[in-house]
Amino acid sequence: MHHKACRPICIKTDIKPASSVEVNAEVDDEPPSQQACCPESPQPVRQRTRKLTIQSLPPDTPTARSQFKHFYYPNISEKQWNDWQWQIANRVRSLDQLAKFLHLSPEEKMAAQGLQTKLPLAITPYYLSLLVGHGADYPLRRTVVPVIDEFIKMPGEDDDPLGEENQSPVPGLVHRYPDRVLFLTLDFCSTYCRYCTRSRMVGHGRLFFNRRRLENALEYIRRTPTIRDVLLSGGDPLTLGDARLDWLLTRLRQIKHVEIIRIGTKVPAVLPQRITPQLVRMLRRHHPLWMSLHFTHPDECTPEAYRACQRLADAGIPLGSQTVLLSRINDSVETMRSLMHHLLQMRVRPYYLYQCDPISGSAHFRTSVDKGLEIIRGLRGFTSGYAIPTYVIDAPGGGGKIPLTPDYYQGREGSAVVLKNYEDKTFHYPDVC
Repeated sequence: MHHKACRPICIKTDIKPASSVEVNAEVDDEPPSQQACCPESPQPVRQRTRKLTIQSLPPDTPTARSQFKHFYYPNISEKQWNDWQWQIANRVRSLDQLAKFLHLSPEEKMAAQGLQTKLPLAITPYYLSLLVGHGADYPLRRTVVPVIDEFIKMPGEDDDPLGEENQSPVPGLVHRYPDRVLFLTLDFCSTYCRYCTRSRMVGHGRLFFNRRRLENALEYIRRTPTIRDVLLSGGDPLTLGDARLDWLLTRLRQIKHVEIIRIGTKVPAVLPQRITPQLVRMLRRHHPLWMSLHFTHPDECTPEAYRACQRLADAGIPLGSQTVLLSRINDSVETMRSLMHHLLQMRVRPYYLYQCDPISGSAHFRTSVDKGLEIIRGLRGFTSGYAIPTYVIDAPGGGGKIPLTPDYYQGREGSAVVLKNYEDKTFHYPDVC
């Protein structure tokens, strides 16, 4: 895999007025690329001689993460730790680095050789603090640490299972539905999920925040008046600096037929430090703005994640969640109910529960469709309606999202509709003929 030469990165956080915001004409690595150097080198990691002091505390407490920071990053101040740029610059990006924090399983060690051609490894120190003290079967660990199973391609799997390449009129733009487009802003994420639908492209330096490409996409939207909804994704749009994101949102807001803009992000779960007061002040200038957050497991709902969502919600941004159903991670009614309850408390409306897309090497993540229906059946009637997401399959080949529900509709008896409720009791509704 070819990368650009390493060079120091300087990211400015001050926000210019929208009218004066500019973007460099060509690639300017922000956020840092895979090989980018930082002005301040990562601190050396201490040896694991006192690991038990961290294991003794629950991983979802600020005290546990404070001990993690004190033990592994003793020379890092609270201000640095809470700086999202420091978090990105000091991500763990190799299994050799990861082995200083975790006892790697044989399946994890065997994955090291193939990472040059597959989705790269990257985990923020913050998210890594949630993993330390847990074994290889810990749900959060399985979502971000590669295993050898990723390199086993099963029948029906594909690098581009949703057919996005065939529905891309210009580079970085997917136009599948008549009135909305998916705008891929960049291919960078602060932390890479191993089940990522776009693992074929993210993390490989193939989709930069490049003005020429962005202007081509904006021009397509401008000359297509049926487009009223633009979803910014990637990669993760919130890993852009405030000024660049402000520039793109401003340009979209100048297109009269664009009614709403959505941002898809996992930042509140893996890099909550990014949700700064400066960021939310900038975002609120671009309403109506919506945000789809990617939470996978209740252990991601830390006090830091709660605070990040509170800031976004307080800025008037409606928040929805998009959760992928994953084997041995969140494929139980109890786990999913706990996650949905956390989300509601975080002022995030459960939106979609996705059946895992059949990307190459995803068999170890995918559950049966029956398991998804079982989870929806276990939620309906047993918790708030607001806590129940819509279970969907994104149809392979570009067919779009197709909702699936348990069989509550049983048919008809005369003029009555026969229904079955969450307790499996049968009821008759007098239909209007």
